[in-house]
Amino acid sequence: MTDNSPATVHDEAHSGPIKNPKQMLLAVTFSFVVPIFAIIGLVYYVTMGNKPAATEANSEQAVAARIQKIGRIEIRDANRPLRTGEEVFKAQCTACHTAGLVGAPKFGDAAAWAPRIQTGYEALLNSALKGKNAMVAQGGGEFQDLEVGRAVVYMVNAAGGKFAEPQAAAAPAEAASAAK
Repeated sequence: MTDNSPATVHDEAHSGPIKNPKQMLLAVTFSFVVPIFAIIGLVYYVTMGNKPAATEANSEQAVAARIQKIGRIEIRDANRPLRTGEEVFKAQCTACHTAGLVGAPKFGDAAAWAPRIQTGYEALLNSALKGKNAMVAQGGGEFQDLEVGRAVVYMVNAAGGKFAEPQAAAAPAEAASAAK
């Protein structure tokens, strides 16, 4: 006869899958051994993958990629004579403004330059130095801001504008001797 008392039913409901000490020993052993073999297998998988050989050419490329320049320093002659607007135009601006590429107003085209002339010299210089639409910024490049300003005046005046060419500021020593 079976004992169906509530205490017996209650004890059987809480029993686990391990019924004897041998099963307990096997469970503990496998819970430690299986993860260790899994870790060893992962280490083997990671370290034994196909990797390119560390040849001299590859290592030179790798070193060059790691130490590539992120900036540069240019030393320029601060005392060089400033270029005229025409010289800057021929060197920098003619590529787009002669042909009217990507919306650039053509050199000498009064109709295309008229609305721009109305904005004034400062607005045009700002657009030239910082860039506008497809035109890249010209400031900080090969030419000083004053030279870029001279090129702006050169293009505007060729299209009928009446801007005065910007002049270089007098050096402090020259300004002091002129004041005496």
